[in-house]
Amino acid sequence: MGKNKMIDNKFTRDKMKNILLLAVFWFLIQGCSTKSIVERPQTYAEAPDPAPDTLANWNDVKAGLHASIGSIDSRYEKSSVPDLDPKTEWKGFAWRNEKISAQLVLWNNEPAGIVECQFGDFKSQNGAVLPAAIANARFVRYVLTDEFGPGCGYRKPEDFIARISPDMLDSLSAFEMEAQSTRPVWLTFDVPADATPGIYTSILQLKLNGKKHSKFNFRIEVVDRILPDPSEWKFHLDLWQNPYAVARYHEVEPWSAEHWDLLRPVMKMLANAGQKVITATLNNRPWGGQTEDEYKSMIVWEKQIDGSWAYDYSIFDQWVQFMMDLGIDKQISCYSMVPWGNELYYFDASVGEEIKVIAKAGTKEFEEIWTPFLKDFLKHLEQKGWTDITCMAMDERSPAEMNATMKLLAEVAPELGVGFADNHWNYKKFPDQLTDLSVAYGAEIEPDIRQYRKEKGYLSTWYVCCSDVFPNVFSFSDPGEAAFIGWYTMAADFDGFLRWAYNHWVKDPLIDSRFRTWPAGDTYVVYPNARSSIRFERLIEGIQDAEKIRILKEEFQNNSSAEAMEKLGRLNGVLEQMRISQKPEAFNALMQNAKRSLEDLSR
Repeated sequence: MGKNKMIDNKFTRDKMKNILLLAVFWFLIQGCSTKSIVERPQTYAEAPDPAPDTLANWNDVKAGLHASIGSIDSRYEKSSVPDLDPKTEWKGFAWRNEKISAQLVLWNNEPAGIVECQFGDFKSQNGAVLPAAIANARFVRYVLTDEFGPGCGYRKPEDFIARISPDMLDSLSAFEMEAQSTRPVWLTFDVPADATPGIYTSILQLKLNGKKHSKFNFRIEVVDRILPDPSEWKFHLDLWQNPYAVARYHEVEPWSAEHWDLLRPVMKMLANAGQKVITATLNNRPWGGQTEDEYKSMIVWEKQIDGSWAYDYSIFDQWVQFMMDLGIDKQISCYSMVPWGNELYYFDASVGEEIKVIAKAGTKEFEEIWTPFLKDFLKHLEQKGWTDITCMAMDERSPAEMNATMKLLAEVAPELGVGFADNHWNYKKFPDQLTDLSVAYGAEIEPDIRQYRKEKGYLSTWYVCCSDVFPNVFSFSDPGEAAFIGWYTMAADFDGFLRWAYNHWVKDPLIDSRFRTWPAGDTYVVYPNARSSIRFERLIEGIQDAEKIRILKEEFQNNSSAEAMEKLGRLNGVLEQMRISQKPEAFNALMQNAKRSLEDLSR
């Protein structure tokens, strides 16, 4: 019995030894025959650089991939060697529930290699941990752009400088570097609302072809202040949406199931920026078809055989409810009783076709076509519970047109508010009808009128368009200009900001941001498939700053201590420096100093 046990033990030891030897041999074979395989990212080709940097001397650049932390205030040209000293550490500052940004810059002097960015968890000295998922690295893509030139007006491409600009933020997890090229990486950090205050550190591991290349240290100071959710921001953001551009770009039927699915992430991104307004259309071509995708009516107008009117609100209702479900539910702006060209469209049952009529404000035709609609529309809004948040919106119409339109509204539908982008100083005539007034950049609303509007709860905002060289969000604009928008809003005592173009995409927006009528990028600030841009990220940054300014001002004003008064005076002094009508030479320094002051006042 004992002998048999000894034999069994020996057999077992020999068997285990052989298994171990085989395992070691297998791993050795695998190690010799298998290489780290990095899958080549599938993406589109960018446009060639029409004006490469001919002075860039890539031959003086040491071979291999280079990387350094850059500035979010800079646009790094693709064909230029970045003028950066090696920097591997970055420090950020955030309130809880705030999103902040950084920029990593890569440049390469060798044939293509595949790069990846991997963050570790963010850990504080007190043991708190924020997951690596709060960080997001997006490769910046280059799009064709031009220059401001005369601003508005038809433009031939050959009459303007053509170049490529880093703007679109791609969602690729890896990117293939070209030889002798620069590639920025936009980094965002979403600090959770429940984050424990403290200083958090993390390491970004840059990989090249699957192997570790270099490390970067990131530090975020999270202070014991919390930013409200975007839906609760007081800043009144009004970026006009164009759902028809989404259908055209993706080649789907408008308002089909596929269309709604494609709209959802694009419009959710807008909701997350604090958007308050739903852009809706009452009739076809409210802006005369000026963009690549003309607006269609969200309401079907039908003149029946007996001369009466019938209106189908199905699409209007679906669109409004869709946006509300995403969190955009403070206002419905309906365009337009005064469309460009005064064209109105309806289906005439007596002839079985669509009819176009010219109905100028103040004419009998205008009154006859709008009176029955307004009465019916008002009943429908009351049934939906949307009357109080609906505005009959108009854009830069003449004093005569506005006088006639406001008169008819006062007579037929006085319950409805009116929204107006006013470049004719019309607002003084309608103190209680203009519930949402937006004036051009640089325009002043008289203090007594502004105060009256505040007391009544009316909105007073400002806007920029193709005529404003500064501040703006063209695809060639300085990135800091987008952040300045939030600061100017608070400095000039406005309630928010309006811009006409969220996603009026051009023919090929991923490649070429130029348009036939205005400076490049004027028609959109985000890209298809819910891709953000440097411009859009910086705009959100400025809105967050505006919210922080509002919160701090209220806190200081409600505290009579000498310290609070000193802080309030300091904050007002910083804002006064932002009340400018022209871009200063040291613009980026002005912005950086203002943000440092805001950080100090937040501690």
